[in-house]
Amino acid sequence: MISHPPLPSEPTTAEAMAWAHVLVRRGLLHASVLTPTGQWLVQDHPASPVRILAGPADVLALAATFQQRTRSTRPETR
Repeated sequence: MISHPPLPSEPTTAEAMAWAHVLVRRGLLHASVLTPTGQWLVQDHPASPVRILAGPADVLALAATFQQRTRSTRPETR
């Protein structure tokens, strides 16, 4: 029998909270707030509009976007 890697599971609220905290701490977001409905309110800068993210998957997608931008702007060190 061939073993296949497990399918990725849906991101949890705990994972999203951890990533949101990192994004704010690193200054990539000004604020992030989890609402009672499971949506996330995020703000890039103090004067920017608040965006609504549907759930944990959107928070992780935002974190991935920041990671991609960071990696693509770093000079190659090889």
